[in-house]
Amino acid sequence: QVQLVESEGGLVQAGGSLRLSCSASGTSLRLDTMGWYRQAPGKQRELVAVVTSGGNTNYVDSVKGRFTISRDNAKNTAHLQMNSLKAEDTAVYYCYADLYRRIFGRSEYWGQGTQITVSS
Repeated sequence: QVQLVESEGGLVQAGGSLRLSCSASGTSLRLDTMGWYRQAPGKQRELVAVVTSGGNTNYVDSVKGRFTISRDNAKNTAHLQMNSLKAEDTAVYYCYADLYRRIFGRSEYWGQGTQITVSS
């Protein structure tokens, strides 16, 4: 069973930076997509940034130009560099990964979530 372990978030001042990491274990297969979603109080979970094993990336508009996602396919790890943080980035951030296998179809995996609070 694939498990995702995230690095700790924390409290940061507006304009500051933070780097999240996510490591996958429990599989020797290369995960197809890795990335992060976030959920703020009273809001739905939303995609923040994802990257495919081929290096294609997708970002929510509100973080473009501020956040950068990267991954190490050999280690099944992903990183999210967050710069110029804003109060509206405050949320619980969840690492996400998926894997397609012909027998099982597509499987999705989630980390436990880590709180990031940006103080204004």
